[in-house]
Amino acid sequence: MKTLVCTKPGEFKYATREIPQLQPGQAVIKIKRIGICGTDLHAFEGTQPYFEYPRILGHELSGELIAFDDAPGFEIGESVTFIPYFYCGKCIACRNGKQNACVNIKVCGVHQDGGMAEYYAVPSYSLVHGEGLSFDALALIEPLAIGAHGVKKAGITKDEFVLVIGAGPIGLGTMEFARIAGAKVIALDVNSERLRFCKEKLKVEHVINATDPDVIAQLKYITNDDMPTVVIDATGNLKAINNAFQYMAHGARYVLIGLQKGEICFSHPEFHKREATLMSSRNATREDFEHVVSSMKNKLVDPTTYITHRVSFDQVKDEFEGWLNPARGVIKAMVEIV
Repeated sequence: MKTLVCTKPGEFKYATREIPQLQPGQAVIKIKRIGICGTDLHAFEGTQPYFEYPRILGHELSGELIAFDDAPGFEIGESVTFIPYFYCGKCIACRNGKQNACVNIKVCGVHQDGGMAEYYAVPSYSLVHGEGLSFDALALIEPLAIGAHGVKKAGITKDEFVLVIGAGPIGLGTMEFARIAGAKVIALDVNSERLRFCKEKLKVEHVINATDPDVIAQLKYITNDDMPTVVIDATGNLKAINNAFQYMAHGARYVLIGLQKGEICFSHPEFHKREATLMSSRNATREDFEHVVSSMKNKLVDPTTYITHRVSFDQVKDEFEGWLNPARGVIKAMVEIV
């Protein structure tokens, strides 16, 4: 089978390897769609934490189930996706039901080779039923589940003002699930085209350009001088993360979905006087995946909205670097394997 390997930052190479053979407790999927996410882009840039080269990227995947062991309820030929965070089942996190934060976690395409390949083997416990959704939709469940998990961590209540920083695919999904939770969503980004996408496609009422000199004044105006009670970062940008501490209401919760390599820095007195809460949100759980599937089936989320670029597997090597250019207007690039 053909694979695409990121051999080092800035370099891809097509290669071949044997089609995976069925092993006990595993399933084999014929890959049909590969969504390109920020993790893939950061790995190509050389800025992704927890990463080593060479690596086959890709964890936003869907395809046809062609073989499995120990997967009750699944059928050969079924359309599936899977939860790409492979856990040990034994550590403190797993024993407490937090497999998404397993001490020994192996994230597909990060800690081990991913699914930029024609076939891919996964643990059977990770399989997710297709539920009649398209291959495109199934490949987008994982990034949307990331946002859904962050929203769940925030514990949003109806009519809260929720500031989501970053209007990339993860941020956009976060906005959608904050809306579904009943929030009044505010989008903050430096890219005016992304902000227009928020208003026109996702119907986000309030958008602010982070380069404006009066961001705090705009937040005060929108929230009737209260400031947002939930702030969620989906940028992974150190400056954006540090700036956001000043956007919190007293008693606010700040959830970090975005990830970067540096150290967070903030004023302890300012944080303390707010009695604020700081949380990280890592990956997603099966419950989050099921919430996304249900939301798609009930037409609360339209996954096709996010797909702005589409290429064949043979074109990825030549097209990938261009997706890093903001001028290309990429929200979600989708790779098709026939």
